Amino acid sequence: MCGIIAYSGHRPAVPVLVQGLKSLEYRGYDSAGLAFVHMEKLHLFRASGKLEALEAKLDSGHVLHATSGIGHTRWATHGLPNEVNAHPHLDVHAHLALVHNGIIENFQDLKNMLSGCGCSFRSETDTEVLVCLISHGLNQTGSIREAISWALNLIEGSYAFALISKDHPGTIWAARQASPLIFGQGTGENFVASDIPAFLPFTKDVVFLEDNELVEMNSSQWTVFNASTLAPVSKSIQTVAWDVQAARKGGYKHFMLKEIFEQPKVIRDCLSGRIDRKTGNIHLPEIENLPAPGRLHIIACGTSYHAGLWAKYLMEDMARIPVDVEIASEFRYKPLVPEQDKVYLTISQSGETADTLAAIALVKKHGMPVLGLCNVVGSSIARESDHVIFTQAGPEISVASTKAMCSQLVLIFLLSLYWAARKGLLDRQTAEKAIAAFETLPGILERSLPLMRETAASIGRKYSSSRSFFFLGRGIYFPLALEGALKLKEISYIHAEGYAAGELKHGPIALIDPDFPTLAIAPPDHLLGKVKSNLKEIQARKGRIIALTQEGSGLEVDDTWNVPRTWGYLNSFFMLPALQLFAYETAVYLGKDVDQPRNLAKSVTVE
Repeated sequence: MCGIIAYSGHRPAVPVLVQGLKSLEYRGYDSAGLAFVHMEKLHLFRASGKLEALEAKLDSGHVLHATSGIGHTRWATHGLPNEVNAHPHLDVHAHLALVHNGIIENFQDLKNMLSGCGCSFRSETDTEVLVCLISHGLNQTGSIREAISWALNLIEGSYAFALISKDHPGTIWAARQASPLIFGQGTGENFVASDIPAFLPFTKDVVFLEDNELVEMNSSQWTVFNASTLAPVSKSIQTVAWDVQAARKGGYKHFMLKEIFEQPKVIRDCLSGRIDRKTGNIHLPEIENLPAPGRLHIIACGTSYHAGLWAKYLMEDMARIPVDVEIASEFRYKPLVPEQDKVYLTISQSGETADTLAAIALVKKHGMPVLGLCNVVGSSIARESDHVIFTQAGPEISVASTKAMCSQLVLIFLLSLYWAARKGLLDRQTAEKAIAAFETLPGILERSLPLMRETAASIGRKYSSSRSFFFLGRGIYFPLALEGALKLKEISYIHAEGYAAGELKHGPIALIDPDFPTLAIAPPDHLLGKVKSNLKEIQARKGRIIALTQEGSGLEVDDTWNVPRTWGYLNSFFMLPALQLFAYETAVYLGKDVDQPRNLAKSVTVE
């Protein structure tokens, strides 16, 4: 979730760029930088950490009069969060500077090709490969526009970028593919940014750029081209009525809602570069030297713990790997019994969870291997783990985790397929079905989320006066029942408990009455008959039931909530956002502070 701002106009560019970057701070970042052309020279300023570090460099005696430039706040994906890897990046001749969001999947192949042509690289990033590729194309074509088109035809992956040239001061080129980029038209000035807040103080007239579109602009004019053919594209200007806070949320009322609706993009980003569509192979180069474990021990907290429980069902079924799952705060205070061929998997969104870090220290003290699954490059868990896989969900602003869990489930599923294949347990037909379903999943989810939200709002209002809730599930949906209960507790302050459906009659069913409703995750799978029996027991005690299910379940309950259906375990990716939306809409109806619930912090960095 990096932030891009580009400006060409009549004002001093540096203050505009810095103000734009500050407006994008909510997206999260670990380094920042900007570049501009002045006096026939390309000036570059970068710093790790917060924008104050960049501003300190800008204030060090330089008198800057440039009226165009590019700026960037970076959320690390390729390479550690340091100044060398910060954007902008220059080509080998220091004639071009580029800022970039997204992931270039085939960057290593392109890097090898460019190295063979004599190009040397200073950073670990895929972004430097992109600017050097455009520079290489410029040497062949003589035209920056044609060089960009040539380079983009060679790229696989996602991108949004802005480019400036020493030889063309005042002109900026920008393009996008599966990563947001927006053009802003001012009076005697023009902007490009990854989000509207970056230029909202200067203009509300915007053009929403589409995939495979390239904009070329200066202070007085702009043209959008098809990036492949370079044919001009007609675009309409829209005027947004947002204030700055609404713009940061993309027009959504809360960050939590925005992040729930970002899950289709999260799935696409998590899959990017990890699936070979030709062979059906899963690529996880981060662990290619780590053998498939004889036993897996998962350690996590909160939502990440629920993701670990979900992983247990997948790993044991698909990869035939026995799995233990423990809460980190419990694991760290008990004796560790080393086992041969055991791998410890720690899961954390922030990578800074104190109890999980303490568990890693205990495991490493006994010389056992640690695989980290986290969202933040350069975080403590990423540094302390022997191997690490990054979920690439981008920063979460809302305290209640939503899209981060989605990204964890995607990587857990890929990890299960990967280890199953390495053990010779994954047949071609199953692999093809899983990958085909995964590839269509984001589109189906994207189309379904608005209706899911409407249904969640309707049901949430109906049950908002409840003081307690049961969430029930069987098999792989039991961990999701735990997560649904956690979300409702976190943001609506309604007491809720998640249970394995078969456990209800072992005590908790004593609580059932007309004022104690149950939300049951009950898809039409091989366990539906068992779930139906549990629900009959609730109905016999006059308990009200919401069934989160799919067409064909034949359930007769108080409220039936159907979501789309896909292949096997991937149905979890419809159940999860439905549960999140139910908690969200209930909390909104009750007037709660959804993004900052009481007593909670985003990352638990103390015991």
